Amino acid sequence: MASVEKLPMLAVGYERMSADLKALREERPRIVDAIEEARAHGDLSENAEYHAAKERQGQVEATIGDLEDKISRAQIIDPTTLSGDRIIFGATVTMLDDDEKPVRYQIVGPYEADAKEGRISYNSPLGKAMIGRRVDDEIEVTVPAGEKFYVVQRIEFI
Repeated sequence: MASVEKLPMLAVGYERMSADLKALREERPRIVDAIEEARAHGDLSENAEYHAAKERQGQVEATIGDLEDKISRAQIIDPTTLSGDRIIFGATVTMLDDDEKPVRYQIVGPYEADAKEGRISYNSPLGKAMIGRRVDDEIEVTVPAGEKFYVVQRIEFI
């Protein structure tokens, strides 16, 4: 029997994903209406509205299936209940970069990641390099811009 891989995420990510799923489910009837309206225009072979609506329907159904799968495998983690001296999922980490400037990231799930907001995925190159590290550990990671070096300054669970 195959085991189902859990998908760790924060509560805010779960709520955002659930809201996206709800919005897509609410869009379904509008797409069906658009298809029916376009079908009423006649010849489907050259009906751009019909083809666009059918394409949108396919995209929405695929996304709904993907979101339902992720939600069913969600393992919601509250970082405030965690502790320890190693970087793990949910930790907020302050590091010094190559220029001795502090950078701060929270380790989150892929769906929640937004580097500009300081949230990076645990399976990104930097996220993978950070997992398991402690304060004062050095981290070297290869990113599209080249090699990056960091020193872990603080690990928080907030």
